[in-house]
Amino acid sequence: MSKSNHYLLSQFISVFGSLFFTLFFITSVIYFIQIARITSVIKITFFELGKLYMFLLPKVLIFTMPITFFIALAIVLFRLSRENETIVLFSLGFSPKKIAKFFLSVSFLLSAFLIINVLILMPLSKELQANFIDYKKAEARFNIEATEFGQKFSDWFVFINDSGKDYYKDIVMYSQSEKSDRIVSANEAFIRAKQGEISLELKNGKAYDAAKDEINQLDFDTMLLRAQIGGEVSGVEGIKTYWLDMFEDKKKAKDFVFYMLIALFPFATTLFALSFGIVTYRYERSGIYFQISLTILSYFAAVMLLQRLHPIGSVILIFGAAFTLSFVVFGQKILKRF
Repeated sequence: MSKSNHYLLSQFISVFGSLFFTLFFITSVIYFIQIARITSVIKITFFELGKLYMFLLPKVLIFTMPITFFIALAIVLFRLSRENETIVLFSLGFSPKKIAKFFLSVSFLLSAFLIINVLILMPLSKELQANFIDYKKAEARFNIEATEFGQKFSDWFVFINDSGKDYYKDIVMYSQSEKSDRIVSANEAFIRAKQGEISLELKNGKAYDAAKDEINQLDFDTMLLRAQIGGEVSGVEGIKTYWLDMFEDKKKAKDFVFYMLIALFPFATTLFALSFGIVTYRYERSGIYFQISLTILSYFAAVMLLQRLHPIGSVILIFGAAFTLSFVVFGQKILKRF
């Protein structure tokens, strides 16, 4: 990397960092409020709260990084123009084309990372979050307290003498059917979750089956009782499976278009940022913030209006139009003057 590129990158990173952490903090607070609403339905620990936030992190990044990149790039170049440093760079042979090539390569890498985030990380985190919440809801349906009567686990009435986190001691269970009465006692029991199903694992106990004419006894080391809890814990599908029904699921298609175009926003608008930031400061002192706002609003207005079209077609159309227009504006406003 040349000294000029290194200097531009260092200036850009300082502005990008300050803007990014501000937006990241604000967005994180919004999502923490959403998590707080979930805690009114399920009970979670501080560690599980952090786990839920990690599931939301890919979505936080997609809403903060693209816009921060565009704003920071325009502002840093405007600052360099105000201090006449862009004129110095041009005088040393570092043309606007070289600046454009350098920042297009940076925005391309950023957009590539964000596309991976959209196609892989976001679907996985979304399904893991849904799986976690379903599990906690299912777990809450049979929270069994020590020394309490009348509690149930599926079809079983349960009494326990002592309990801890996810385990019970000295447990007695009773179930009645038309043919027989069943009683199970165990020294220990543990809550288990496997393949989207919650069960109770009993250790070192006895089981009795009392019919009209006979009583059967069974001694066991381990017994697994599955719960009928009136709800399923959602599984985690693969990435390919998640996106396969995109052309039939309208909501998933809209999400694909929306998030893909956000991911492509840095690369699509890099030349716009250069066009707004590289100015002759004596004659163009104002207007940059209006131009930044107008570009962001126009881009996302196009996304909202056209995202109902064919998913792939919408992405190609909006991204192609934005990049082509930015190329034309950059050529007319910058390359013809500098």
